Amino acid sequence: MKARKLKKTKTQTKIIAGGGALLMVGVIGTAAAFGTAPQEARRIEAHGDQLDVPVDGGRAVVDIRSLAVRAHAADGRTWQLSAPASGGLGTPGKVTVRGGTASWRYGDRGLAVTASSRDGRLAVTVRSARRSSLTWPVSGTDRTTQELQVPRGEGLAVPVADRWWNSAAGGLAGTEADMAGGLTMPFWGTSQPGRHGTSYIVESDIGTTLRFVSAGGRLHTEAAHAFSARQATGSYTVTFALTDGSPVAAARDYRAWLQGHGGITTLRQKIARNPEVAKLVGAFHAYAWGKARTAEGVRRLRELGIDRMWLGYDADDAPMDRKATRLARQAGYLVGPYDSWANAQDPSSADTPVSAWPVPVWQATCVRHADGTIVTGFGDRGCYVSSEALRRAEPSRHYLSDRTRKMTADGANSYFLDVDAAGELFADHSPAHPMTKAQDRRNRLSRMAWLSGDRRLVLGSESAGSWANGVLAFSHGSGTPVDDRLWKLERDRAAWGRYAPAAAPGVFFQPAHLPADLAKAMYDPRYRVPLYQMVLHDSVISTERWELSWSKLPDQSRTRALLAMLYNVPLNLVLDQSELDRHGTRIAQLQRYFEPLHKAAATQPMTDFRRLTHDGLVQRTTFGKGVLTMTANFSTRSHDGLPAGCVDAVVKGGEKHRLCPTGL
Repeated sequence: MKARKLKKTKTQTKIIAGGGALLMVGVIGTAAAFGTAPQEARRIEAHGDQLDVPVDGGRAVVDIRSLAVRAHAADGRTWQLSAPASGGLGTPGKVTVRGGTASWRYGDRGLAVTASSRDGRLAVTVRSARRSSLTWPVSGTDRTTQELQVPRGEGLAVPVADRWWNSAAGGLAGTEADMAGGLTMPFWGTSQPGRHGTSYIVESDIGTTLRFVSAGGRLHTEAAHAFSARQATGSYTVTFALTDGSPVAAARDYRAWLQGHGGITTLRQKIARNPEVAKLVGAFHAYAWGKARTAEGVRRLRELGIDRMWLGYDADDAPMDRKATRLARQAGYLVGPYDSWANAQDPSSADTPVSAWPVPVWQATCVRHADGTIVTGFGDRGCYVSSEALRRAEPSRHYLSDRTRKMTADGANSYFLDVDAAGELFADHSPAHPMTKAQDRRNRLSRMAWLSGDRRLVLGSESAGSWANGVLAFSHGSGTPVDDRLWKLERDRAAWGRYAPAAAPGVFFQPAHLPADLAKAMYDPRYRVPLYQMVLHDSVISTERWELSWSKLPDQSRTRALLAMLYNVPLNLVLDQSELDRHGTRIAQLQRYFEPLHKAAATQPMTDFRRLTHDGLVQRTTFGKGVLTMTANFSTRSHDGLPAGCVDAVVKGGEKHRLCPTGL
């Protein structure tokens, strides 16, 4: 490996990330999926200041003067898709319609706009050669809008007129999310009465943020894009689609968009490339500590009857040894280290082996601000490492290949690479290794493809964005709709725990109690919606964050177990000897219930999600063509024979299987 460069793999050759947009090369055209008429039959018409664009389910009317957009559904319903662009646009130039595309300019703002009907959607692209910004679309302002769906972690569905969500207690109003990293996928949706709604997809997610604004007691969203030639974000594309208004309609639309652009690699394909990936099916995930990292700990898991497990461990001074790793692999488990290529510290004082690199990684490869200063790393430690610097150094210095070989010398068959897929991208102003955010993403995709392709490791990363689905098998954190208040709580060592003792750090093992508002924002089932699973269930196995293990939050343990079963996703655990003593039997029972259900449906898409009661506390999911149906009752009373706090599973052609998990 030392003399070789990072090779392109089959996965890498499919990846294109141009400018601010990430596309995947594949078969273009989702007309069949949407039931659209042939493209040439769908004519755009300009009438004065109005542009009429045919879309599936009706038409969209664009006001050229302001970029306000209105939907006209086939059944006569109308609603506003976007209010006018904030700040004004100036006088528009003449509209030209050619080849199914309308074009015009706003000379005062230096903006050039095109609009077209593409795959049943209205597609609008705004370009600017100037360094400027545009706040648009402004969505959800129509008084008929009932609900906003946003892929924060797994997904939230928020009633826009809800008093609590419009207040500071809800933790959403007044915040914003980076479309490339703050959300797991670059779309959002709204619902209107009468089975109507809208899906918004930002194809050029880099350079775009989504703001959540409360005005007049109602929430709405404002997308804002920063144009910059230097950062390759001079083009901004948003698509609008009319939907049936279901809580997951926008996710269905985004999945179709990804499929139309070749952007979903299925678990079946990943298993065909590397049969070890199949060991994820039916497995819970756990980070091991103390004796749980030893051969004795592995034997204890087997004695409990757990025959599927992903076992991870910190890259500290006491990693899993070769004997334990060998026994874990013999048991059918996946086992691998936690690593991060994002942080470098002074090797003489680094607080974790993961941040100690060979000289001169610190400071020669640090990301730098425009003024030349170093971009300080996570937790104000060290610096963020430039993926471009590592890419350029690899052919001669072999930092990544040497590190990976060392980290897997114990026989690991899996790898967890922190933050690479999370979407916190950097622009590097260092003259030695300049980089745009788009280049940073290309670099990350390339090295993750190398790990999962050339190195044939079952690869996972943190809170993986949809753009990384082709190179990953699993994601830790994409299942958690993180509220910013969680970070403040985690810094409270008395309430959350400390990084001691080494064999069972309180930060992972000490039970914590979320404040009521934070618990409601993150875990109230009425506001949870499986957007991530609707898009990527058959591609990426998703869990909650590693520091939010199942037993870490005892007040939410039953709800989280029900959500995991409902969404057909594994629980994420932390294990040591005492944890197995306290909860081992219960963990084994949950895993045995989950395993056959996951085996039936892990490689199937989630095809439906419904709320079965008015209060939203009884929910149903479907996978494949009825391959698996799950019904969960989060309420305090029985519904249609399903007791409160229980979940029913029906595998196609089989009998009903019930689980009633108890709280911790």
